[in-house]
Amino acid sequence: MLTIIAATQNEHKLKELREIVGQFGMEVISQKEAGFGDIDVVEDGETFEENSFKKANEIMKLSGKICIADDSGLSVDYLNGAPGVYSARYAGEHKSDLDNNNKLLKELENAPDRSARFVSVVTMVYPDGKVVQARGECPGKIIFAPRGNGGFGYDPLFIADGLNETFAEITQETKNTVSHRAKALAELEKKLKDL
Repeated sequence: MLTIIAATQNEHKLKELREIVGQFGMEVISQKEAGFGDIDVVEDGETFEENSFKKANEIMKLSGKICIADDSGLSVDYLNGAPGVYSARYAGEHKSDLDNNNKLLKELENAPDRSARFVSVVTMVYPDGKVVQARGECPGKIIFAPRGNGGFGYDPLFIADGLNETFAEITQETKNTVSHRAKALAELEKKLKDL
């Protein structure tokens, strides 16, 4: 079984990566388990692609092992793609998911269009310099008040096209089949087969 390091400190992302990537016959270990728990890669890229590559590449250079990283966020049409790469710190550094959600709802108070999409870019970087990158998007809309206790981030506000429940209300199994991260990882698996 191929073992790869997930370049993330986010336990929620790690859990989803493990569950989805595990279906492809790969074992994912955390940055912390690999001995790099104190490394916090600065996400200063302007795109999900740049941030995803930077995280995977920095941990690969330190570890000498294959690394995978996900950079993801919410892109709202009415806000010209915001919060985008700033999704996790939309309300400011060290603010909570609740703070971010409240800011988003305030900015969409009188919005005629509440369409949005979750975006995930997953990058796998190899010690020999090979890079495989895949993007997944999950279109949907932002509702007017949070619903559900599951998930994380903007999940309580987001309903994917074709569903009637928020990402915070559906099961993790369902989310792992329809989410932006699931789509990006499925695309990554296809690209890995073509190597």
